[in-house]
Amino acid sequence: MVIEYSFRVRWGDTDAAGIVFYPNFYKWMDEATHEFLAAIGYPTSTLYAEQQVSVPLLEANCQFKSPLLFEDNVTVHSKVVELHQKVFKISHTFFKEEKIVAEGYEVRAWTSFKEKPKACPIPNEVREKMMPENAEIVKS
Repeated sequence: MVIEYSFRVRWGDTDAAGIVFYPNFYKWMDEATHEFLAAIGYPTSTLYAEQQVSVPLLEANCQFKSPLLFEDNVTVHSKVVELHQKVFKISHTFFKEEKIVAEGYEVRAWTSFKEKPKACPIPNEVREKMMPENAEIVKS
């Protein structure tokens, strides 16, 4: 399952030279992960409100291949590439038109906040939607 998340680079995302300031890629990966979860039927706001479950970040990495500039249109393709009992790894590929401008990933834990935060098993119904056998691209 590949989810597409699209946006336009804002002036505030850039440095004095008009190039995207690198931490914004991490912000966009976070946004793309939340878009991914919503697209498969598990919006993070609903998960937390109804089940006191969230997906805190354990690790993140991004490699930059080409700069993004103010008003560039960007599409992020996100997909779960590793699925463990309590943890998943989601990759994010940033495109400007057809060109890859950055690639990154996040590792997140399925975590209960009912008491003290504790990683818990990812439910089977969520697992099936995260990595279905017949993957497709879904635009959000």
